[in-house]
Amino acid sequence: MRLEKCWFCSSTIYPGHGIQFVRNDAKIFRFCRSKCHKNFKMKRNPRKVKWTKAYRCLHGKDMTQDSTFEFERKRNRPERYDRNVTEQTLKAIPVIIKTRHERHKKHITNRHKDGKTKQRERDVKELEQDIEMLPKKDIMLPTQKPKVVVKVSQQQTEEKLMEE
Repeated sequence: MRLEKCWFCSSTIYPGHGIQFVRNDAKIFRFCRSKCHKNFKMKRNPRKVKWTKAYRCLHGKDMTQDSTFEFERKRNRPERYDRNVTEQTLKAIPVIIKTRHERHKKHITNRHKDGKTKQRERDVKELEQDIEMLPKKDIMLPTQKPKVVVKVSQQQTEEKLMEE
């Protein structure tokens, strides 16, 4: 079973699905659905259409360079069957999937980091502008440190003196 990639959006095309367009110079374009085919006919650039894989990779939304993608790469050369290699490959697949998910989570947290800092700066600015709206007893400026009250019982101090 050969799984193809859509020329426009780079999604997987399963056998019996999608549309195939062959140009006069014998170049084959495969599309997963009519949406991709219509966008191709309208001469739209996949790098400028927001829902495509090309756009997401170009604008840093998806991971593009990772060693785990090497296993998904299309190979045109047939490999000679070897039982040991096949066994090792099947054992490695869950580990590769796990590392890919971990790296994807890390990529997403790094992507959201800038937005969180900007949001925090906006919140601090809004707080400074509208500080008079808060009740007086609840106001604590970001420059002020909270007062910490520590209770020390006399028994604890006597026990420490006796240990020394």
